[in-house]
Amino acid sequence: MSSSLQLGLMVGPAIALPVPESVIDALVSVEATQGDNDPGVFTLRFTMSNSSVLPTLFLVAGGSPFPIVRVVLTATLNGSVTVLADGVVTQAQVLPGNDAGHSVLQVTGEDLGKLMDKLDLTGLPFPAMPAEAAVALVLAKYAVLGVVPLIVPSIMLDVPIPTAKIPAQQGTDLKYITALAKRVGYVFYLSPGPVPGVCTAYWGPRIKVGVPQSALSLDMDAHSNATSITFTYKPQKATLPIVFIQNEQTHIPIPIPIPPITPLNPPLGLINLPPSNITRLKETAKYTPAQAIMVGIAAAANSADTVEAEGSLDVLRYGRILAARQLVGVRGAGMAFDGLYYVSEVRHSVKRGEFTQKFKLSRNGLISTVPVVAA
Repeated sequence: MSSSLQLGLMVGPAIALPVPESVIDALVSVEATQGDNDPGVFTLRFTMSNSSVLPTLFLVAGGSPFPIVRVVLTATLNGSVTVLADGVVTQAQVLPGNDAGHSVLQVTGEDLGKLMDKLDLTGLPFPAMPAEAAVALVLAKYAVLGVVPLIVPSIMLDVPIPTAKIPAQQGTDLKYITALAKRVGYVFYLSPGPVPGVCTAYWGPRIKVGVPQSALSLDMDAHSNATSITFTYKPQKATLPIVFIQNEQTHIPIPIPIPPITPLNPPLGLINLPPSNITRLKETAKYTPAQAIMVGIAAAANSADTVEAEGSLDVLRYGRILAARQLVGVRGAGMAFDGLYYVSEVRHSVKRGEFTQKFKLSRNGLISTVPVVAA
């Protein structure tokens, strides 16, 4: 590793502890991915002596029907610690090594959502409370693992009356929380950190506002820090969702179009063509008006990002670790593509003396909405 970059690894049942230096020395590569639509995953590769007991321990852990071994991976860059992954081992494989005396141990895993998706608790009631309160109660049982809830109350509060309806859990904790999020146009994900051993469980809207991260710079000589970025403009992707609200007296559905620019999806691009497609969200007729509108807002936000970009960067040159689910500026890409973007996915790849990141960006239009992208 570079003198300014140090990799940390913690392993253990439920509570992870730092591994011996010999295990760190055997770690030859790491990959960890955090994204908007899928659970966080990681892969560790060790080169170990065939007589080592570590492969056997990981093989037993990886074959367990209930994930029991927790892995926390950190990177310290210029004195700042970033948690790259926090999850449980789901599989371990032993691969041939470079010589007869050594083999490669490959360990793969998923974030702590894997634990939340094991036990079906269908039928557990949550009477007279909004969805955010039910989410808090479900997440409370994972506090012992260091899971800290970060819940944003819905802007359209909907509390069912017990005499009319008592909501009950359907499926596992993960499936139930995710379903509650989709019902109000929110997302749910587990983000490792902010400190080792702590995992943030976020339930709320996609956040596309805030202070952007250090800019990704292209074709700027000594100031360039991005290896490559490829941009794609997909105006045909945008759709205009129409939700239906049913009048309780007449049972006549009332269609309501939802525009692409909403509080959950502020404009990051100046020019975006009007949606050419219409999507009728007929299932919204069974929701309350508040729920139907929130589902429509989320659908509009998901299809409004007509500009997409993929690229890679050298972290040591960039000087920090690019984080997913935040804003970042782009410079040097030309008038159409310069500006602010939402980081929808980041894949960390670490080897000895090398730390690269592949990323995916998105926004809802061409041409920057800010006059200058700060470095």
